[in-house]
Amino acid sequence: MNQSKRITDGALLTAVYIVLLLIMLFVPFIFTFGIFMLPVPFIIYASKHGLRPALVMLLSAILLSLAFAAVISLPITLLTGIGGILIGAAIYRNLRAYETWARGALGFIIGIVLVLFLLQFVANINIYQEIDALIEDAISATRSVMGQFGMDADTEAQIELIEQQLLMFKDLLPSSIAFLGIMLAFVSQWLSYKVLNRIENMDLRFPPFKQFNLPVSLIWVYFFSLILSFVDLGEDSGLYLVVVNTVALTIALITIQGYSFIFFYADHKKMHKSIPIIITAATLLVPFLFMFIIRIIGIIDLGFSLKKRLAEGNNP
Repeated sequence: MNQSKRITDGALLTAVYIVLLLIMLFVPFIFTFGIFMLPVPFIIYASKHGLRPALVMLLSAILLSLAFAAVISLPITLLTGIGGILIGAAIYRNLRAYETWARGALGFIIGIVLVLFLLQFVANINIYQEIDALIEDAISATRSVMGQFGMDADTEAQIELIEQQLLMFKDLLPSSIAFLGIMLAFVSQWLSYKVLNRIENMDLRFPPFKQFNLPVSLIWVYFFSLILSFVDLGEDSGLYLVVVNTVALTIALITIQGYSFIFFYADHKKMHKSIPIIITAATLLVPFLFMFIIRIIGIIDLGFSLKKRLAEGNNP
């Protein structure tokens, strides 16, 4: 009976995946939403039947997607399948929401790396060379436009500064992959929670954002990588890329921790629920002015267990 249900569920959810994939490919304007929906069939199946049967489903989805949607479907299926299966397998093992999120993020990061690998060695597309070409085209177009209005030394210096900043984004490709994996995992997991709660009568949900806490060890990773960033490591060295991407990633995570504390503090002080939302929106609108403050709040919260101290002080 279990084997029969496993096969039936696998066939049904694989069919759902193929339909979603075809809709996404042939209706381009829903691509952004579709990429978050595609992992859901894998999540549902893995959450019900575990890791190994889900891998069989992934293999079936790859073969069917190649038959119906040609080669372009392979990287998409790998990306969404690996991430979705790791989220579903974590749900199957009754892991907590944030642990599930971490595993899903790892799965999507692995999927993105595999996609880049396929582009490099199968399609002969080097992502770094493509970024260089885009930057060169953008700078050439800028020089062409500015040349029509007359260029002086200051204008040329500004263009060179823009070029350096764009090239720095290329160095941050690894951390960008991590950010993308984290975002894909969060949205896909949230959507799958909604579906599973509806069709399986489960009670899956993320804890309130105010309870979000990162490991304290992240502070030491941040400070150590920040110190190394002031050392001349050579911009072409592997250590340099590791350091700048570690700094970027830890800054983003600590900033999220800072926002979490703002929501906690607003709730602790019985403020209106709109207050932390307004603060968050205001700081995001002027990031260069406020992000540093939010990061400091995150560091203090992590380093001194500020939420815990406030909670204990309120409940002696």
